[in-house]
Amino acid sequence: MRNLSEKTQFYTLYLVKFAENAGFIALITLLPTYINLLNPSGIAIGLFITGFTAARAVAVVPLGWAGDRYDKRTLLLGSIVVSAGAYALFPFVETSSGFIVVRFLQGLGIVGVGLLSLSLVGELASDEGRAKVIGTFNSWKLAAGVLATIGAGALYERSGFTVIFAILVVLLLVAAVGTWLFIEPDDTSVSFAFDDLAVNPRILTISSFRVQYAFAVTFVRNWVPIFVGVSAAQGGLGFAASVVGVTMAAERFTNMVCQPFTGGLADRYGRSLFLFIGGGSYGLLAFTFPATPVIGNVIDVPSTYPVVGTVSATLIAIVALHSLVGIADAFREPASMALFADEGVDQGGITSSFGIRSLVWRPGNLVAPLIGGVVMTQFGIEWVFYIAGFFAVSGSLTFLGALVYAHGRHPFSGW
Repeated sequence: MRNLSEKTQFYTLYLVKFAENAGFIALITLLPTYINLLNPSGIAIGLFITGFTAARAVAVVPLGWAGDRYDKRTLLLGSIVVSAGAYALFPFVETSSGFIVVRFLQGLGIVGVGLLSLSLVGELASDEGRAKVIGTFNSWKLAAGVLATIGAGALYERSGFTVIFAILVVLLLVAAVGTWLFIEPDDTSVSFAFDDLAVNPRILTISSFRVQYAFAVTFVRNWVPIFVGVSAAQGGLGFAASVVGVTMAAERFTNMVCQPFTGGLADRYGRSLFLFIGGGSYGLLAFTFPATPVIGNVIDVPSTYPVVGTVSATLIAIVALHSLVGIADAFREPASMALFADEGVDQGGITSSFGIRSLVWRPGNLVAPLIGGVVMTQFGIEWVFYIAGFFAVSGSLTFLGALVYAHGRHPFSGW
């Protein structure tokens, strides 16, 4: 009965993550439509994005403390309700200021749902199988991203905003009912775990990688669609928007399929090893993006396919390369999350541990787009990918150096 109960709890939390990310990706997909409808100023457009990011940054520490001090299930329920409330309000937004307020509310709900559901998954998972469970959890998130990317645009063209947000609200309410019925109350209670975890040697070691890797991922995730879609005169490939969508979906799909498998391997062979392999591979692939046209000219593939018709070799190369990026990140992500979960469980502050994980990501997440814009304008788009590759490789080597210092000739044996 205990195993069935745990399985039920896991699947409930997977549903929660699916619902949360479906809303997040749907809003990203619909953001250009809102900009066209509301005709905001340049500052307002910036606030459409930074208001959401600011809400997530502001809420991390209080939620990290509350999640370790009080019942995570109750806090998760509250976060789901906040998210559902935000999506219920979006169809009624008529001004830029109203959109910014509701977007801020969405950010509060998303950070709560994401942080608390991940903490519960990490806490429920066994030490031996934690990365595999987290990988499965992430695969549900990625599946929601693929479906929402395709579905939000199609539904808007047929039915407008109301149907999309009604579906999201219903999905979140189902997740809330499931959480109430199937997630057991959490009886852990820690006064404030951030103090101890912030100086935890393992947390510091993983963070030395993550703070650099955040720059690499932010560059790649934002500049791959730019590279694929902008004209050759601007340094890009000049493909249509539909090709951009296919390229982005390819990375999410391979990441989604691989994470449960790579997470299980990380549990078996060492999470630090898989973090190093995934981070280093991500950097090497980032270096390769500017060479995509050359790769397309070199590879020998058919130019015509059934149903699709004529497809350029460069398109096949960029989709294949971005698919490999998804596989590389599938090596890294469940291993990284499991390492943070390990320390949080050991110290009795898993929500705070994931809160620190989120905080060390923020500098790269906020600063990298500004750097990328300047670099693209001054030196060319290819240099954005070179810098991304540098940060990923540098982070991986920093991580390896810390492990060698701690464990000597067998650096991956300790974790």
